[in-house]
Amino acid sequence: MTTKWDFWIDRGGTFTDVIGHDPQGGLHPRKLLSENPEAYTDAAIQGIRDLLGLPSGGAIPPGLIGDIKMGTTVATNALLERKGDRVLLLITKGFRDALKIAYQARPDIFAKEIILPEQLYE
Repeated sequence: MTTKWDFWIDRGGTFTDVIGHDPQGGLHPRKLLSENPEAYTDAAIQGIRDLLGLPSGGAIPPGLIGDIKMGTTVATNALLERKGDRVLLLITKGFRDALKIAYQARPDIFAKEIILPEQLYE
């Protein structure tokens, strides 16, 4: 039997969900605000501290932790909501229209009037 906790974390724009798997096999969910600067600097780390019963700001003993697996939608949401810094994409000569052409996927292959969605770039 393992003596370490495993953690699965889903960091979203509003909430961060942390599920801890204790050494005895129990599952412990914890939901925190992703941004709460008055209480903690990082929701995922705070969720781990909470589940381990450790005080805020203290070190997390590495011997208590087995695996940490994290997924996030923060970057995708920032792109779709057009938040974040502007970036530059350089494309090889001859492929200038590759983003516009994309995969040429259309909901109705025989439609004569194709209404394209708004592009995520300029």
